[in-house]
Amino acid sequence: MQKRPFTSRQNPRCIAGRSIGLLICALLFTSGCGKEAKSPLRFQVRGVVQGFPADHRTVAVEHEDIPGFMPSMTMPFSARDEKEIAGLKVGDAISFRLNVTGQDSWIDQVHKIDRVSVHLPTTPAVSPSLASARSKRLREGDAMPDFKLTDQSGKQVTLETFRNHPFVLTFIFTRCPLPNFCPRMSHNFAELQKAIQESSGPLAKARLLSISFDPEHDTPNVLREYGQTEGADFNIWTFATGSRAEIEGLTKEFSVLVQPGQGTISHSLATALVGPNGRIEKLRRGNGWSPEEITRELSSAP
Repeated sequence: MQKRPFTSRQNPRCIAGRSIGLLICALLFTSGCGKEAKSPLRFQVRGVVQGFPADHRTVAVEHEDIPGFMPSMTMPFSARDEKEIAGLKVGDAISFRLNVTGQDSWIDQVHKIDRVSVHLPTTPAVSPSLASARSKRLREGDAMPDFKLTDQSGKQVTLETFRNHPFVLTFIFTRCPLPNFCPRMSHNFAELQKAIQESSGPLAKARLLSISFDPEHDTPNVLREYGQTEGADFNIWTFATGSRAEIEGLTKEFSVLVQPGQGTISHSLATALVGPNGRIEKLRRGNGWSPEEITRELSSAP
């Protein structure tokens, strides 16, 4: 199914999303119909180290605006050579080169710099209650907590919506420009949807849920247009968001750190397979999973 560039005519706040969508399309075009681009787009970036995921190849950086690419956010960046980030610690100011193709992104040329040379927006501090709640993560075998969200058509979505259906949920935001983060999750979901559509067995009952943690920007209209660019069948694949309190509750329970404010969004990745009984059967963190493995799990469901 051919995708069209993601745009949003209904919401004037979507200019950034439109630019990012067009940029991603350009990357896909230059990568030769799915092959990795020979010449990645490159951006010089400055920021402050915020943390280190467990894979030792990724560093979370709150970075300045990257003109023509994305606003100031806290994002995890992957280094192909882990020696590039081995000597860093939280609070270090760094400069680096961001390389982006239609399929991947990574950083290199990492250098420590003077903190005064990094200009970041002011963001609200995370309250102690939010910080402590992040340690209470859901695990496989736990009951999926109930939720009240709004989908791409403005309709309410709850756990009851998926009664008797296994479903896979993940977290995204439509302005995410790094191809190996939110766009990869959406690409994987598109592959899952295709497998569901072509199945006549247990897999055919499966459903997909992409939850945006950027409710101020990702309105139902924006989510609907985004879903259309991904070729979504909304009978199978739902895009939803909710109140800030509802989103914070879900992201904390899945240990997806989201710190909004002044254009800054810090986030990690989590994808869960929820059985028809409402129990979390599989919980994956990061972007290393494949649609094929989840398809196999869904196909063997009772």
